[in-house]
Amino acid sequence: MHVLFEEDGAFKTATILTDNEASLQVETASGKRAKIKSANVLLRYKEPAPGELLSRAESMAEAIETEFLWECAGDGEFSFSDFADDYFGGSGHKATSLEASALLLALHSAPIYFHRKGKGRFRKAPPDILAAALAGLEKKRQQALAIKRMVGELKTFTLPPEFPPLLNQLLYKPDRNRFETRALEAACTETGLSAVHLLDKCGAIRSAYDYHVQRFLLEYFPRGTEFPATETPVPPPGLPRASVQAFSIDDAATTEIDDAFSLQTLPGLGWRVGIHIAAPALGFAPGSPLDAMARERLSTVYMPGSKITMLPAAAVENFTLSAGRDCPAVSLYLTVSPEFEIVAHESRIELVPIVANLRHHDIEPLFNEQTLAAGLPASLPQLPFRDELKTLWHLANACEGRRGKPSAMHGNNDYNFAIEGDLADAENCRVGISERRRGSPLDKLVAELMIVANSTWGGLLAEKGIAAIYRAQSGGKVRMTTSPQPHEGLGVAQYAWSSSPLRRYVDLLNQWQLIACLNGETPHFKAKSDALFAALRDFDLTYGAYAEFQRGMERYWCLRWLRQEQVLTIDATLRRDNLAKLDHLPLLQRVPSAPELKTGQRLRLSIETLDYLTLDLGCRFIETLDLAVTADAASESDEALEAID
Repeated sequence: MHVLFEEDGAFKTATILTDNEASLQVETASGKRAKIKSANVLLRYKEPAPGELLSRAESMAEAIETEFLWECAGDGEFSFSDFADDYFGGSGHKATSLEASALLLALHSAPIYFHRKGKGRFRKAPPDILAAALAGLEKKRQQALAIKRMVGELKTFTLPPEFPPLLNQLLYKPDRNRFETRALEAACTETGLSAVHLLDKCGAIRSAYDYHVQRFLLEYFPRGTEFPATETPVPPPGLPRASVQAFSIDDAATTEIDDAFSLQTLPGLGWRVGIHIAAPALGFAPGSPLDAMARERLSTVYMPGSKITMLPAAAVENFTLSAGRDCPAVSLYLTVSPEFEIVAHESRIELVPIVANLRHHDIEPLFNEQTLAAGLPASLPQLPFRDELKTLWHLANACEGRRGKPSAMHGNNDYNFAIEGDLADAENCRVGISERRRGSPLDKLVAELMIVANSTWGGLLAEKGIAAIYRAQSGGKVRMTTSPQPHEGLGVAQYAWSSSPLRRYVDLLNQWQLIACLNGETPHFKAKSDALFAALRDFDLTYGAYAEFQRGMERYWCLRWLRQEQVLTIDATLRRDNLAKLDHLPLLQRVPSAPELKTGQRLRLSIETLDYLTLDLGCRFIETLDLAVTADAASESDEALEAID
């Protein structure tokens, strides 16, 4: 006697050796002996042999038409063996073991038509459920055909018609539940190309520039970069007018002018130095629609040739420190002795006359290390604010000496990008990259006065017990905090960003708190409030992401410049971790082919490959050059430079 039984989801046959009612000792066709439960036995039969039953039954099952089988089945639950009796012979017929096995296999292979209800028992699917299942099968079949077609089109670098409405999703946030994504993945596997490179070859990407910008905007500006309509903020009436002549110092492209300076001589006592910070916080309050916009953006986004401002253009225009008008400002006045000691300070909210916006490219040729060493000779009459700049420079040196920390890292450079052309057609734009040594006298002047302002106001808020957001550094680690803790890198007891309220939300928030302090009002943000901690957390994350995007776009334009200028070889300086700093570009590049060399070693590299989409640059080591004179360019510290910002 033989048995057909089910084990681990599969049908098997064997010959009975011993029948113990609850279990059986059996021998399979291969000669293997086993013990099986009687409950797993579906059919006992005498012939054919175990090795033949299933193979012959499978052939017979293939001839059974599933739709007809479903029509023949009753509506109730049934046993496969009883159904086999009726199907193969009708009333009084006893199906053979081969017929019963064939019907079992036919029922088992059609789960859409027949639902299993237990050991050897089934029930046919209700008509509505069957119709829905068949429709789903047809949909899958059509999708499979569509995927096959799309893969074929992609392999010939033709964009399938289904793709254009889904390009952003396919490029930046692919959904594997969509058959278009599965088609793209299959085509990538078959072509050996990444999704972005394959879609680029299909003409789906307008430009590599657009690809990078859209990826950033999709994540951080999903509703676009335009501001919703809102009332333009204006300064409050009745602000006192300062009796100073203030001037700012910025790059040529700066439009959000946050800070300006003034100097008045105090006969026999030294000077009265004014540090004037633009005051947009006077124009709108926390919780206002404009605050919501600034809170959402948290910072201005910078990239070569463009920027996305934190505040609407009209708001910036009304509060930026533009020359030729009286501008609302929060001013810090320092009383400075003839020995350049700060002996007193006072803060005011006022209108400040801005008489000039000085620009680095105009001033630095006249105000630099060489001209200062010569004492700023009278032969430089074209230098505006000559005496004021010289005095502020001496004050900056004194402040730096007292802190015992440099205000800027020497050996590092700033890079300015000039994009000629329409960024809507970025591929046809030309890029110019100019280099400016960081740590110039102008840099130090601005940086030191900003450190004084941010540390002084941070101390004032801490003294009054008013909540603020600080930058702290200990053990080399910088963090944002609501506690007035020391900033070791700058050598100050506390440091609260307050000098860039037009372009950083933390500075704007701190300015609201400072204005409340100076006016004797209740500050909006309470210590340990959820709103304060949320602003700190969100700003820290977002500001870092914006900076990473800026670095990525600068890298893109550097690669464009290398191709544009047909640079085949370039010199570089080796930094830590096998990274090389390419000359005259803000570009760090790993060079695996370089031998093990010391930091500061000069190299010559060959430009091998450029990829605008991945921003990958392939360089090959050619030779070593003379060792760099100094190695202080081996690392950069954003914290040592943050005051300049």
